Amino acid sequence: MKKPFNVLPKLAALSVLAACAAPAMAQQAGDNVVNLGWAHIGLNQSSEPLKLGTITVPNSGAHVSNADTAILQMTHFFTDNIAVTADLGIPPKFKLSGEGSLKGLGQLGTATQWSPAILAKYYFGDANSQFRPYVGAGAAYVWYSNIKLTSSLTGLLAGGDAGASTSADLSSSFVPVANVGIAYNFDKNWSANFSLSYVPLDTKADLSTHHSDGTTTHATTKITLNPLVSVLTVGYKF
Repeated sequence: MKKPFNVLPKLAALSVLAACAAPAMAQQAGDNVVNLGWAHIGLNQSSEPLKLGTITVPNSGAHVSNADTAILQMTHFFTDNIAVTADLGIPPKFKLSGEGSLKGLGQLGTATQWSPAILAKYYFGDANSQFRPYVGAGAAYVWYSNIKLTSSLTGLLAGGDAGASTSADLSSSFVPVANVGIAYNFDKNWSANFSLSYVPLDTKADLSTHHSDGTTTHATTKITLNPLVSVLTVGYKF
């Protein structure tokens, strides 16, 4: 008759094998994920004609360059499916160039855009899914710094006044963000993430030229940017 204790090592071995065969947990309630990667900001843009005071410059326009930058995302899972993500990163620099009747001026200026965002996301599948598509929505606050104008633009606005100086102000705003993406989980800690975000965004530019005789003139325009932001990152869960 076999001793019953001989069964215990076999049961222990089966338990280990079962544990190894079980799928690794991807994301579940209480998890935090940090993603680091690259973002491409493609603009679906248009601009209104430049106005010098009450006079509209015919056929005038502006073109803003696309941009790339590093991005940092921090996500907390409140349930296995619902999470909130904070999008941060290095603010990208955009270049503004003349179009139409202003094309001969070349580059008009540069500006750095800040746009931290908070997104609520719903992840499909469960905590053991290797592929997890998701949809999200939230808001970003957009503002600009390091605004620099080129001499070609300031010369036009000065109207031949060598002692004039021009400053620029770009409007800031809260804007909605729509987001879709997919996470691929390599194991219980590491993952890759690809997403697309659409941001309906426009900004108003106010160019103030201070002339040597003490007067100030204004030039204004409105630029619609509506960026589509594609993001590719690597994530670590802890």
